[in-house]
Amino acid sequence: MNPALPKGRVKSKKGRDGVKALILAAGYATRLYPLTQNTPKPLLKVAGRPIINYLIDSLEEIEKIDEIFIVTNDKFFGNFKDWAKNIKFSKKRKKSNPRIKIINDGTKEESARIGAVGDIDFVIQKEKIRDDLLILGGDNLFTWRLNDFLKSALKNKPSLLIGLHNIGNKSLASKYGVVKIDKNSRVANFCEKPKIPESTLVAMCLYYMPREKLGLTAEYLKKAKSLRKNDATGNYIDWLYKKEPVFVYVFRGHWYDIGDIDSYKKADEIFTRFLGIKR
Repeated sequence: MNPALPKGRVKSKKGRDGVKALILAAGYATRLYPLTQNTPKPLLKVAGRPIINYLIDSLEEIEKIDEIFIVTNDKFFGNFKDWAKNIKFSKKRKKSNPRIKIINDGTKEESARIGAVGDIDFVIQKEKIRDDLLILGGDNLFTWRLNDFLKSALKNKPSLLIGLHNIGNKSLASKYGVVKIDKNSRVANFCEKPKIPESTLVAMCLYYMPREKLGLTAEYLKKAKSLRKNDATGNYIDWLYKKEPVFVYVFRGHWYDIGDIDSYKKADEIFTRFLGIKR
């Protein structure tokens, strides 16, 4: 990061109102072996379509998004390049379809991965991103539209916004990053996989970073390294809300976190039924 720039900021071009999207897909998903030995998790099919296609559908609806970056690893780079050749848009947009670019973070195995926050910063720096950035986990499956999330993000600028899901059960919440919010829908506390959760609101891998805040990823990574913390997104949120106002948007609808074979099969079954697909 340019030391001449203020901390937590990336120099931006004035007058731009575009939004870039980033899908995180550089994991190795070893808990889903053998399904993911040769296929990345976002390309596993749910209800007959790759998981990532549902994300592309959601992003396509947002007219402000003009480019979608997908960061993956060297092992699955070819898989995503092949997938991108066949992606089809609905052609419902008033503007031209967003451009899709596949980015290789250079890692070849699980032990070498740079982590989600590392991948975010890698893409920001490599692509010299100067627009607002919408970030999604590549294994997120949900039944809601992202337009309302974007409206909330624009309303709260220049603060950051994260997506939450009310899982409705504290026992289930203990398996995720749990968020407590104040009366202004701002993060008041965050705890990764707490034994006794303070709420049933859990963090999804869904973030909106205004362009003024893009430099925070590099700042965090430098701090995390000195503290010998890993760069998991949970640690990042925990650091972030203590430093900057972080607001939340609580989604209504269904959300599926695919972490193992059982959750994958369940998501496939539910989505197939939800979409009315007969097998």
